[in-house]
Amino acid sequence: MKKKIAIGFLATLLSVPTSGLFAGPLDGQCIALVHGILGFDDTQGLAGGLVKYWGGLDGYLRSQGAKVTTPGSSATNSIPTRASQIQSAVSTWMTANGCSKVHLMGHSQGGLVIRYMVSNLGFSGKTQTVTTINSLHQGAPMADIVLAAIPSWLQPFANSALSLLAKLVYRDGRPQDVIAMGKSLTVSYVKTFNTNSPNKSGIKYYSYGSEMAWADLIQHPIMALTHPITWAGGLYYGLGGGNDGVVPLNSQKWGAWKGTPSSYWFATGIDHLQATNLAWSGQNYYDVQGWYLNIAKNAKAGL
Repeated sequence: MKKKIAIGFLATLLSVPTSGLFAGPLDGQCIALVHGILGFDDTQGLAGGLVKYWGGLDGYLRSQGAKVTTPGSSATNSIPTRASQIQSAVSTWMTANGCSKVHLMGHSQGGLVIRYMVSNLGFSGKTQTVTTINSLHQGAPMADIVLAAIPSWLQPFANSALSLLAKLVYRDGRPQDVIAMGKSLTVSYVKTFNTNSPNKSGIKYYSYGSEMAWADLIQHPIMALTHPITWAGGLYYGLGGGNDGVVPLNSQKWGAWKGTPSSYWFATGIDHLQATNLAWSGQNYYDVQGWYLNIAKNAKAGL
């Protein structure tokens, strides 16, 4: 009798689809995590895999039942160039993984890249939702300040040198254009971009962001240097002083604004790099995995 029960239980167990056994809250969802400037595909990472743009978040979301890709594109280039590269990579991945639609999630310039894909490259039919994270929907004033400091006659030379450096660092064969990248971040450029890249009806747009409490050199060794510049630029352009070290908080809002993460009591906010857990830099200051799980669950629910 016991043998028959055991056999029956085993037969029932084997009849349950594998996806059902290991399903998580994101079961069946297709997600593309799109990096910003100086970014890369986390399949390989940077420095032999020692640096990951998303700090392991792609693997975590997979453990929650999602299918996830982290497509790479030119680390330094214009929005249209990067959007074309990302669209090609995501389309190929979707076909290989049986995804009819995908949740696009872009960080920093990556948020503008995915918006461009949907609005201008005919990708709306394959897009389920658009989520931007610490993106510059009203521009990043620091880009205006930096470009203004480089004389127009010097820009071609600076571009050649810096673009060559980017090619040597990334070694992926993709075209690099540092000046085009910089211009794509300016307040004036993004204003025109918004006019030419309106939201597509039928697709829900969400935005998330973060800010630093102050220029804390201990928690934010890099962003503490840029925070004052972004603060001054934000005030000058009417975007307010609150920022993540690169992008004013008010510039991070697009579509349905879903807010900022709750940092641990000892943290001085969350900066632009910690927002994606770059090189695992954010997980000691806020619940990175919980934050991104909520982002993905919100996209799935379409709230």
